[in-house]
Amino acid sequence: MNQAVQLLSKTFNFSFGSFSLPVSYVQAGAVIFLLFVLVLSFAQIRRHYVGWSFKGAIFGVFFGFLLALILEGFLIIGGRTALTEVMGWKNAPKPLQTALDAGRAKLVGVLGITDEIPHTFAQNDPTTDEAIEVLQSLDPSEIKKVKSLICTP
Repeated sequence: MNQAVQLLSKTFNFSFGSFSLPVSYVQAGAVIFLLFVLVLSFAQIRRHYVGWSFKGAIFGVFFGFLLALILEGFLIIGGRTALTEVMGWKNAPKPLQTALDAGRAKLVGVLGITDEIPHTFAQNDPTTDEAIEVLQSLDPSEIKKVKSLICTP
């Protein structure tokens, strides 16, 4: 028994070009076994994909479309759309902007949302000057609260 353990724990040098790696027989056997399992898994997956290709495609298209609708709905409520975000438009062309606003109003009406993100907040990224203006417009007690939140660790 002890000789078998010693034999399996022996190492040999696996050389690949100028790269040499000492590997034990157990590690080499595990790698060969795992490669065998990997090949069998790929064969099984291929068999299932050939048999299920149409069923899986319909399932994937349905959930992809559903996910796209959900994400687009969130973007429309926020005053943006995936089209304008991908194209990088700060101001979309007027006909497209009119259609997007109509779609947004319809979606907001269907969902029954009462609190919307203001359209100006959705279009403009805040700057440090705007943040300072907001800070200076606060009451002195509120300014102390903000300073304590920011300045204390």
